[in-house]
Amino acid sequence: MEKIRNAIREGDTYLGIELGSTRIKAVLIDKEHTPIAKGSHNWKNKLENGIWTYSLDDIWTGLRDCYAQLAKDVHDKYDVELETIGGMGISAMMHGYMVFDKKDNLLVPFRTWRNTITSEASNKLTELFGFNIPQRWSIAHLYQAILNNEDHIAKISHITTLAGYIHWQLTGNKVLGIGDASSVFPIDDKTHQYNSSMLSKFTNLIGDNKFPWKIEEILPKILTAGEMAGVISDKGTKLLDPTGRLNANIAMCPPEGDAGTGMVATNAVKKRTGNISAGTSIFAMVVLEKPLSKVSPEIDIITTPSGDAVAMVHCNNCLGDIDAWVKLLGDAASLLGAEFDINTLYSKLYNNAFEGDADCGELLSYNYISGEHITGFQEGRPLFMRTPHSNFNLANFIRANLYSACASLKIGMRILVEQEGAALDSITGHGGFFKQKYVGQRIMSAVIDAPVTVMSTAGEGGPWGMAILAAYMQNNRGEKLVDYLMNKVFVEAECTTINPNAKDVEGFKKYMQRYQTNLKVERVATETFKTKEK
Repeated sequence: MEKIRNAIREGDTYLGIELGSTRIKAVLIDKEHTPIAKGSHNWKNKLENGIWTYSLDDIWTGLRDCYAQLAKDVHDKYDVELETIGGMGISAMMHGYMVFDKKDNLLVPFRTWRNTITSEASNKLTELFGFNIPQRWSIAHLYQAILNNEDHIAKISHITTLAGYIHWQLTGNKVLGIGDASSVFPIDDKTHQYNSSMLSKFTNLIGDNKFPWKIEEILPKILTAGEMAGVISDKGTKLLDPTGRLNANIAMCPPEGDAGTGMVATNAVKKRTGNISAGTSIFAMVVLEKPLSKVSPEIDIITTPSGDAVAMVHCNNCLGDIDAWVKLLGDAASLLGAEFDINTLYSKLYNNAFEGDADCGELLSYNYISGEHITGFQEGRPLFMRTPHSNFNLANFIRANLYSACASLKIGMRILVEQEGAALDSITGHGGFFKQKYVGQRIMSAVIDAPVTVMSTAGEGGPWGMAILAAYMQNNRGEKLVDYLMNKVFVEAECTTINPNAKDVEGFKKYMQRYQTNLKVERVATETFKTKEK
């Protein structure tokens, strides 16, 4: 205990903060990379005027509360104040659209990764570049705004991501870690900078508009893992900690996206390794040994925090719908006077899924709270179906919803692994889907028909990965990130691996046949079942 107190007093600690879709989380680690304090803040996006967004007030209120909870945890556990930190970093949901004018005013509300409103731009840029440009990428949002003749375009001075915006406000530096930057504009594998050929093509594409900016002028500067990205300013400390206790001049590492921090947190930055992050959204990433043979709209190419190419299958929807069902079932139990912990409810329901049929008894669920580009939906309608002859019981109901959370991912993984033959030695899971021990692993191993590993640190997730990147910045001594993780962070990592169950694999195959055959029903639902936005 005294050792930790001294580390906190002397700033021999590292802080990672990550803004996820439903929670903002902070993790403070010691020099052994062990979490010693945490903080969090719950929040949610809003659908306003057809746009999924978070307000700037929500961002800063959430960040301050998250940091305050961290500082309180430090004080409560160790009876010391958190005044200085050895290094820190900001991570957030990748992709999206934040643009500012010369006076640093946000020109339009933050457009998050969840929006599927840029299909025209996405398709045209993919064809122009010969490189997949997903709808949620910043450049797709920018070009769609140009196609829409939105009046803010000529006023743009700077474009960035959520992590980049917060880092800029804390330090004054308009930079991005290369992993986050790779979802703003395509990266050149050799130079680790924005692809110059594609920059030229984009310039020619919009040349007739005669905007007062060039694309390379408004993009943030790219940094790689291990580089220093500035220090937190006096203004920045007040934004984060209005109490005034936190000192300025704390070194900050390059801001990263949640994909990059997930790779770090699962030790999946080495070629032929992969990880699956499953929470509000779900995505799988494989660090590539060689380039893919063709462009596939289901597969994005991003990078590790060090700049190595990564194939990503990203789906907008994962646990949102089943979380709503669990709440409903909990409400029903409460009506009967039951008292229970929410984690116990999840555990009981999830484990009960294996008491049912491997194919869910011919039940079917679509978890589309928002649109899903993998299957071509701009909007979503959560939908549950059964026939009069389906085996409708609780176990099958829960399993159907767990399968649904992974179904869209399976479509992309088929292309990546089966068609492209992407080499994969190991895959590690993390995120809320894997929080219930054994359940998420068994389901996911059936989905991808391969062993799935979960580390004891899986619950720490992205903010822990971001804190590790801050520690790496200060302590790498020229060591590559892949070696630093292996030698310093995961050398004694505890992990469990579950192999696919043959009955589960066959059951999921039947479920997927039902899922893909009936997508037309989901299509009709989005076209006919309309509701007013809240």
